[in-house]
Amino acid sequence: SNSGCPEIAKAIIEKVSFAAKNVFFSTGSYKLLPKSFKSLDEVAKLMAEDESLMIDIDGHTDSQGSSESNQVLSDNRAGAVKEYLVKKGVDASRLKSTGYGEDKPVADNTTAAGRAKNRRTEMTVRNF
Repeated sequence: SNSGCPEIAKAIIEKVSFAAKNVFFSTGSYKLLPKSFKSLDEVAKLMAEDESLMIDIDGHTDSQGSSESNQVLSDNRAGAVKEYLVKKGVDASRLKSTGYGEDKPVADNTTAAGRAKNRRTEMTVRNF
């Protein structure tokens, strides 16, 4: 079952997803804010404990600014998360970072609260 991939515990999948909700950047920047480190350190620890884990890191922006600059920003934000995890000992081949710019909003971009929700990073375990 599971296409030959190892079964990943649901708790681990949820921890990785939750950690992504605690990744923060300065406005218009891909510099990770220090309050992100604890959650990312937890992901690095999980990946050290289970070397079968493979994670997709997706960067998203709100619709402020040009779609081109948002694409670059989202690519760089996802890349910054990947780079942080690699510096913590995770093999880069186990991480895939992708930026989606403003193309996949989860909230209304016409409100400040909606834009805040759209400026996000998502991490998903891809081998479950």
